[in-house]
Amino acid sequence: MGSGGWSRRRFVGALAGGAAAAALPACDDAPAPASPTTPAVPESGASPSGGARRPSGPRPLYLGTYTSAEGGGKGIGLATYDAATGRITGTGTLTGVDDPSYLAIHPDRHTLYAVNEREDGAVTAVRLSDRKVLGSRSTGGAAPCHLSVHPGGRWLLSADYGSGSVAVHPIDGSGALGERTDLVRHTRPAPGPGQDGPHAHQIFTSPDGRHVLAVDLGTDTVYTYRLDEKAGTLTEAAQARTRPGAGPRHLTFHPGGRYAYLANEVDNTVAVCSYDPASGRVTVGEPQSTGTGPGTNYPAQFLVTPNGRHAFLANRGDNSLTRYAVEEDGARLRLLETVPVGGDFPRQIAFSPEGTLLFAANQKSGTVTVFRVDETSGALRRAGEPFPSPVAVCALPL
Repeated sequence: MGSGGWSRRRFVGALAGGAAAAALPACDDAPAPASPTTPAVPESGASPSGGARRPSGPRPLYLGTYTSAEGGGKGIGLATYDAATGRITGTGTLTGVDDPSYLAIHPDRHTLYAVNEREDGAVTAVRLSDRKVLGSRSTGGAAPCHLSVHPGGRWLLSADYGSGSVAVHPIDGSGALGERTDLVRHTRPAPGPGQDGPHAHQIFTSPDGRHVLAVDLGTDTVYTYRLDEKAGTLTEAAQARTRPGAGPRHLTFHPGGRYAYLANEVDNTVAVCSYDPASGRVTVGEPQSTGTGPGTNYPAQFLVTPNGRHAFLANRGDNSLTRYAVEEDGARLRLLETVPVGGDFPRQIAFSPEGTLLFAANQKSGTVTVFRVDETSGALRRAGEPFPSPVAVCALPL
């Protein structure tokens, strides 16, 4: 299967000398944070408003890292944040989980899932009430880099970058994982220019719940699958090709559910995509600018505000966040500006549940920066100083 692409994905733009940020304090005795009282992900089309009830008290924040990287973490970072100010406070580390580079939460918010991004790929479940590791299961592939929980809460989906495969695991009533029920490798189309094979980078369920979408950087393709919710198996329904060499990495839907935005890592572009709910077919639009300068840049991830008015793109290399206006009910992106992220190599970005804060995990500087998001204009304003987190590659605020 080869791991050359995995090495590039993991260490692209080799870690800066200052990447080893101060480790979080040991946490074996730290109390588990209270379960959040608001949904972990804003409902489709929901818009935060000034009259909405705001959460009080500290909110949980989980941080992904590479435990095998120089200066990396010791496990899943534990922290809390203030929903009003964005201030992050470290509370420790959940050990016993290797290379947890991406994290996801179960819809009931009782169980946390992490990829184990290693040559022998695996996924791990953690019960949040007492932070007990419920065990790991092999993905059957190499270097899993993304995972998500199907909305019904019964299936975990994961993407193996190194082997270009996607996997399905059952989730039992306790949140623990069963043995894999399916593994699909992207054998067609052929790899794009400069690629040594398929490199699955993302897998998630469409907003209507009818299809599973997988983005593959190596084959320049977005795959659409149907999930058999009884057997836990995937059946391919459609393929959408980007232009050769685009290197698609991450797809995010507009709240309306008919359009989505694709970040192309290799050629430093983005594209507006349309989605047909009946067939699951994605149609990729023309490439657009990321607004970054002439230097090397690798777009990482899109976010769309809950009200659907603005979109943000994380830029690794330019070290910025591009702000777009979303127009024509999601069919058009208009570039507004780029904003310095305040860190080095923003690998992943995430909203707080209300959409009022944006968290950026900066891999090479080993920091997490937080921005306040203006609901009307989409303007970003830094919320305090960056929080040190060793080789920060994922931030999951609840």
